[in-house]
Amino acid sequence: MPVVLVTGGAGYVGSHACLALHQAGFAPVVYDNLSNGHEAFVQWGPFEQGDILDRERLDAVIALHRPVAVMHFAALIEVGESVLQPARFYRNNVIGALTLIEAAQAAGIDKIVFSSTCATYGEPVRVPMDEGHPQEPINPYGRTKLMIEQALSDLDRHAGLRSVSLRYFNAAGADPEGRIGERHSPETHAIPLAIQALLGQRASFSVFGSDYDTADGTAVRDYVHVLDLADAHVRALRYLMDGGATTAINLGTGTGTSVRALIGAIEAVAGAALPVVEAQRRAGDAPLLVANGTRAREVLGWSPSRDLAEIVGSALTWHRAELTRG
Repeated sequence: MPVVLVTGGAGYVGSHACLALHQAGFAPVVYDNLSNGHEAFVQWGPFEQGDILDRERLDAVIALHRPVAVMHFAALIEVGESVLQPARFYRNNVIGALTLIEAAQAAGIDKIVFSSTCATYGEPVRVPMDEGHPQEPINPYGRTKLMIEQALSDLDRHAGLRSVSLRYFNAAGADPEGRIGERHSPETHAIPLAIQALLGQRASFSVFGSDYDTADGTAVRDYVHVLDLADAHVRALRYLMDGGATTAINLGTGTGTSVRALIGAIEAVAGAALPVVEAQRRAGDAPLLVANGTRAREVLGWSPSRDLAEIVGSALTWHRAELTRG
C-alpha cells in the first residue's frame, strides 16, 4: 500500500483523515508531537512521535517509511491564542511547515495536501465565498496559513512541488462508530461547547451576539462533517497522484446554519433543552461565513454527504462516550 506521512495525524481532523486513507487503501504514518493530539487516536498505522520543527527526526521518519506524499495537519489553530502569542504561531505554523516541506523535498516527495482554512479570507466581502475571494486575514492564525499557501505556490512554480491547499470552513462531528472525535482542551468550537452544556459539563452555552444582519440575528457558519473533510483529503491526494496541478479548494456545504438554528438542531437530536445565555458580540466575529463549493465539485468530484443532524448526532454520541472515559 502507498505510504502517506500524516503530520498532526493524532489530532481531530488528521485522525479522521487517517481513517479515510486506510479505508481507501493507503498506509498512513502518523507524525505528531502530542501537544494537541492523542495517541489513542492513532489506530490505522504506525505512530512516530516528533515535532515538525525537528528536521533530523523528520528525515529519519521519512527515510524509514518512504512515503509517497505528505498530508500536513500539524498546526496551532486557536485564533484567540494566535493574537496573544503570535511568535509561537509563526514559529510552529510557518517555520515548522517549511522545515517539513524541505525534509519532504530532500527525500524526493513532490506531493503535499495542506490543511488550510477559510480564515485566510478574513472579513467576507461576498457570500458564499469562492476561492477567488480576497485573502486578507484578520489574525495571526489566518496569516500563518496564508503564508504557507503562498510558499506552496512558489514551490510549485520554482521547485516542482505540487500541492492542494484545502480551506476548511467549520469542521464538526465525529466518527459515528465512536473510535475518534473532537477532544480539545480548552474547547472553543460551538458544537462541542453546546453539547457539553447539554450534558451538564458546563453551566450554559453562550450566544455571542443576537443583532447581526442575519435572518434570526445570530451569526451564521458553514458546518461540514469531519468525515466529509477526510474524504476530500483522500480525493486531493489522488488528484495529485494523477498529475493534478497545484490549487486551493474550499471545503464547506454551501449552506449556512445560524447559532439559533444550531441550538434547535442539537435540542432536536438530543430530545432535551440546552441552557443558553445571551452575550455580547465577540470582536472579529463575522456575521456570515459560507463556502462556495463549486470548485471542490469540479476538481475533486467532492460534495459533503452528511447533513447537520448527522453531524450533531455523531458529535453527541462521541461526547456522551467521553463522559464514561472520565
